[in-house]
Amino acid sequence: MKKMTLKVLYVLLTVSVLLGFVLSIPAPVNAADPDQMDVHFMDVGQGDATLVTCGGHAMLIDTGDDTKGTAIQNYLQKQKITRLDYLILTHPDADHIGGAPVIITKFDIGKVFVSNFEKDNKTYQKLIQSLDDKQIKALTPRVNSQYTLGTASITILAPGKSYDNPNDASIALLLKNGTRSFMFTGDAGEDAEKDILKTGIDISADVYKVGHHGSKYSTSKDFFNAVDPFYAVISCGENNSYGHPHAETLNTLRTSGVMVYRTDESGTIIASTDGKSISFNVPASESWKAGEPTGGGSGSSAKSTAPAKTTSSAQTQQTAPTAASPIEAPADAGQTAEPAAPPQRETAPAAEEAPQDSAPPVTNGLTYVLNVKTKKFHRPTCHSLPTTNRQDSSESRESIISQGYDPCKKCNP
Repeated sequence: MKKMTLKVLYVLLTVSVLLGFVLSIPAPVNAADPDQMDVHFMDVGQGDATLVTCGGHAMLIDTGDDTKGTAIQNYLQKQKITRLDYLILTHPDADHIGGAPVIITKFDIGKVFVSNFEKDNKTYQKLIQSLDDKQIKALTPRVNSQYTLGTASITILAPGKSYDNPNDASIALLLKNGTRSFMFTGDAGEDAEKDILKTGIDISADVYKVGHHGSKYSTSKDFFNAVDPFYAVISCGENNSYGHPHAETLNTLRTSGVMVYRTDESGTIIASTDGKSISFNVPASESWKAGEPTGGGSGSSAKSTAPAKTTSSAQTQQTAPTAASPIEAPADAGQTAEPAAPPQRETAPAAEEAPQDSAPPVTNGLTYVLNVKTKKFHRPTCHSLPTTNRQDSSESRESIISQGYDPCKKCNP
């Protein structure tokens, strides 16, 4: 009887020890798949904040305005993040750096990247003070410099020079994991996009974080054609005073067959990839509703005279939730959704505001049109035909592919 009792006690003790050991092990981030990369386009109203996690590493691109710092902090902590490998502040507008002091104070940060454009205002000074308090030296990364985030790679695309306005001085980068890639350009405008093209770097990407919240002064034709995305994400506030996203930009996306996701419609958007496929936690937008500028939101009407967003208290009242408003994480955050269906490559009809000069070009008996720089070939009726580096061809599809050309993702020749 005593032997039986001792055996029972021994078994119970062993089970208790093992159970206690198992329960004490914390679950690491992305433990199920160390190669998975999740890109969280956080809903911060009229602003930008994007969290990227990959293999237990994390990067934050922009931090919304100064009412969003605590909400972003809470969101990151819910994702079990205690350290950021990189904090990238694309440019010094308040809706991109306002929440940074909270993040810098609350988290351990490896590197902080900032634009080469400086501002003389309270928001920017608070950022500098928070960096000084943590004894962090912010750097402006060089074009074509590369960094790693778990299995993902980061290539810096801009800025390559100084500009007269903060938007064009935005840090732009290409994020790649396996064969899938994401493009980020901050608020860069057409001039900066041209300079990115001049670098000669391959900027084609599956997901395009639409520049400047969908402004018509970004996403220029040549730049968009070079990115050639399947999906586009627009971060903007509902009914914002700037009229983002603009009809011109939406028409560019729509007529190219790109699937669009919007934070003003869907809240926080999470794109997940294992390096082979991409899935989203929400369905793509089907509204194609353009913004309507109100009041003095000159960011929607005057390229050279847009005021710094730090000085517009009226805009903050109209577009930004209160400081207590949390960034809502979707119920299935961290779970892999079903892969999003690839966009239809047939040309979609233009919206009512579309320009009238978008009629398909005359084919003149051509078989294909080649872009000798990007090594892609198109149908003669494709809306993404190159304006430079173009070569017309009457050769067969097989012959063109054998020469190293890839078919355009949009017209699918």
